[in-house]
Amino acid sequence: QVQFAESGGGVAQPGGSLGLSCRVSGINFSKLTVAWFRQAPGKERERVALIRHDGSTNYTDAVKGRFTISRDNAKNTMYLQMLSLKPEDTAVYYCNGGIIPYPNWGQGTQVTVSS
Repeated sequence: QVQFAESGGGVAQPGGSLGLSCRVSGINFSKLTVAWFRQAPGKERERVALIRHDGSTNYTDAVKGRFTISRDNAKNTMYLQMLSLKPEDTAVYYCNGGIIPYPNWGQGTQVTVSS
C-alpha cells in the first residue's frame, strides 16, 4: 500500500523560506508522477506543484517563480523548496500522486507564514 510521509513545515515570516520533504513508500516511486497539494482553513485542497518521472514540472500560477519541486528517486523522496513566502501560503501541505491522488493521504505538514 502506497504511503506518504510529509515533514519540514514550520513558521516563517513573509519573504522567508521553508523546505518540505515527502517520503513515499509502497510503490515504484521512480515511475510515479507526484505532486504537492495544500489546504488552507476553509478552502478546498489544491495542487500547487507536480513533477513527472522524467523530472518535468508544473506549478500553479500562485507559486510560480517562488516554489521549486524536486525528487530523489534513490531515496524515494520528493521535496518542495518555498521562497518569498506570503501569508496566503499558510496551509497544511500534502504530497500524493500527481495524476490521480491515492485515497490514503498522509497527515500533512503545517506551514504558517506570519509576521
